Amino acid sequence: MGWQDTSVPFWHTATPYNHIYETPNMERLARQGIKFTQAYACSVSSPSRCSLLTGANAARHRVTNWTFPKNGTTDAPSPILDFPEWNYNGICQIPGIDFTYQVASLPQILKENGYHTIHCGKAHFGAIDTPGENPHHFGFEVNIAGHAGGGLASYLGEDNFGNKTDGTPSSGFAIPGLESYWGEDIFVSEVLTREAIKALEKAIKYEQPFFLYMSHYAVHVPIDKDMRFYDKYIQKGFSSKEAAYAALIEGMDKSLGDLMDWLEETGKDKDTIILFMSDNGGLAAEPAWRDGEPHTQNSPLNSGKGSAYEGGIREPMIVSWPGVTQGGTQCDNYIIIEDFFPSILEMVGISGYQTKQEIDGVSLVPFLSEKDIPSGNRPLFWNFPNRWGNTGPGIGSYCAIRKGDWKLIYYYDSVKKELFHMPDDIGEKTNQAVFFPEIVKTLSAELGTFLRSAQAQRPSFKVTKEPVPWPDEIE
Repeated sequence: MGWQDTSVPFWHTATPYNHIYETPNMERLARQGIKFTQAYACSVSSPSRCSLLTGANAARHRVTNWTFPKNGTTDAPSPILDFPEWNYNGICQIPGIDFTYQVASLPQILKENGYHTIHCGKAHFGAIDTPGENPHHFGFEVNIAGHAGGGLASYLGEDNFGNKTDGTPSSGFAIPGLESYWGEDIFVSEVLTREAIKALEKAIKYEQPFFLYMSHYAVHVPIDKDMRFYDKYIQKGFSSKEAAYAALIEGMDKSLGDLMDWLEETGKDKDTIILFMSDNGGLAAEPAWRDGEPHTQNSPLNSGKGSAYEGGIREPMIVSWPGVTQGGTQCDNYIIIEDFFPSILEMVGISGYQTKQEIDGVSLVPFLSEKDIPSGNRPLFWNFPNRWGNTGPGIGSYCAIRKGDWKLIYYYDSVKKELFHMPDDIGEKTNQAVFFPEIVKTLSAELGTFLRSAQAQRPSFKVTKEPVPWPDEIE
């Protein structure tokens, strides 16, 4: 979901796109919570999801691209680079599985501290036929429709959500476990919401606090039509693809509203924290293997999913914490997806936990009640020594750092650097590197130091077989 694929503006002003989507429940959540205007994730989904569950930066856990086949990379080919053997089997709770990163996960820690843990929707933590494909293995006591697939074959119940019944194998992207809805005229966003509420009702009967990881398959491709909302956007003059995408968003918004309604009806709204976040930037143009028609845009941000630019990594984010967050407020401090891990554990009062992995995330709890605390000079880091299956501005193999007002991007394939001053260049149109060489040098050094300390990976050149220099090894 893109930074502005909502009627809630995440900037100092609304953009034209904020006026075309109808998301009344995201507005409702923002009215009772705080929205973050500079919330970051990775530019593709699996790295973000693995960072959320572990608190580790993607450079450290090395799940740097999207996972799916066992022992197989998903990197698009490069004419220039050979990519490293990253952890394409994902994260894992046990040792000894090739190309995985062993972790103590967020839901496991919550479960050990008395929480009933529920996973609903897209998982995408590990490859097919590895332990990481199953959310149960990370401490989720309930798993609704989560598996290795990061996308889906179909949103439609009448298509059995992509599952075949004629004896031929289903796609690895067919959604599992929803057989009772096969053949129905129903959209998967509605199915997941109903099943999530059933699981929450069971948690009440258990008399346990609950943790629900509500992870919609919307708004991932394919852009199927949710007919509950589709015609409304056609009447607004949208193209068929744009209307279908807007309907996906509104269906997800309805799900948020249904869950908020359930909390109010059961009286659980007074002691339930809601965190809303996306896993990568909006897909501003279709990959080459589809029809090429864009269904969303990120302007004034540059580019989209897969890119080092803000369109690929800046996300919509809202937090509502009764008694703590002041409704209708805004925080302009920057945070990143691995911050969710220590933040949630601090929110619920769990301390002294042990993890197998090093935690890179920093708790955002101080920002929730005292939003004027500055981000200071905390650096944020990205490492993508891979290549995603699309083209566009900033889409390539890269590492990057955001510190204070400055953002530096280093492209492994071209060995070039770009420097942007974010407060007055949110669209990253003016590369300032030549004008501020000392800032480039300082940020390059900090980025290179972190990547080495995290034992991060980097590509090699095809011709020489030599590794690409780290950013602080290039003037």
